[in-house]
Amino acid sequence: MPFISKDWRSPGEVWVKTQEGWEKKKVLECTAQRYAAISNYSNKDNQQNWNSEDGENKTDEVARVPPHCHITIKCTREIAGFNGLSEAVRRLDFSSAVRDVRRFNYICALLELLLGGQKLTNLPGAAQKLLLSMLEQLAVQVARSKQNLNALRALLTALAALREAERRACWGRPLGSRALWGHHRHAIDRIYHIADGIAIQEPGPEVVPKLHDLPEECIREILLRISDHRDLEAASSAWPVMASLCSEQQLWRELVNFHFTQQQIDSLNKDEKNIDWNKVFHQLRKLYGLREDAQYAETLSLCRHCKCLFWRSLGHPCIADQCPEYRERVREAGGPLPPHPVPPAAFLKFFSL
Repeated sequence: MPFISKDWRSPGEVWVKTQEGWEKKKVLECTAQRYAAISNYSNKDNQQNWNSEDGENKTDEVARVPPHCHITIKCTREIAGFNGLSEAVRRLDFSSAVRDVRRFNYICALLELLLGGQKLTNLPGAAQKLLLSMLEQLAVQVARSKQNLNALRALLTALAALREAERRACWGRPLGSRALWGHHRHAIDRIYHIADGIAIQEPGPEVVPKLHDLPEECIREILLRISDHRDLEAASSAWPVMASLCSEQQLWRELVNFHFTQQQIDSLNKDEKNIDWNKVFHQLRKLYGLREDAQYAETLSLCRHCKCLFWRSLGHPCIADQCPEYRERVREAGGPLPPHPVPPAAFLKFFSL
């Protein structure tokens, strides 16, 4: 039976107008970036309710809610529903997460999965616009900080391949709405314009000491703290001193011990006297893959009590903290369960893509 309400367009949802269009107020409450839109909306309501019984202005401030998103893990007779990617991205405030150095690599990995493994037309229209909006904000952040240029180039390469594939999808034109693809083309052009304008300038003579002035011991300590082998390969091609340091066995041995366990290392049955740790690292990488928790400074977490996705550094409103009865049952059961980390690939499995 369809739901019939006073307003037939929506079953009682409150909508707020933003720069990107109309969005639900309950979604914007979890977005710190658009908090001003909620405040303006609340102030208009408070001005209408100025005259109250006590003769005072009841201006209840809207409490800022940490970014979080409740998801449906399993559908049952009592609980039936689905998870929307666009609403989850807004609730978790991915747009602001791009500007956080701890979550930047997580957002890049998520965008790489969406651009590389999924066709753009397979996503809903709102998710397509959010995807390109996140990519544009990521390009702005890279242009402002002059960091992570390789990540942006990889995403732009995947975007170019995806755009060319969609262009040949249906009689020489993309499959889908022409108006939507017109919006996409303008967004893609802005992204390329931002990327083309990025220029890395060498620091002036007043900045001392420079990298070339440091002794080899300091440069070696810097390289020992790099956890990505691609950065080591790029560093070796940038400077002859780094090339000689990156060829040292100690550097690759530390990288092997960081990413792999001793049991995995022993599975190769290599002679300990003549070990090429560079080859050992690449063999183990192909067999077991790299440590996923080492690639991201912070990942999304799944609360095991309220089935809520959230950023661990920001927290979330949990039933274990709000309900005294549930908190007592948790205490009797041995304490709260630790949240479960959610890598980018596992995050996309919550949605029907």
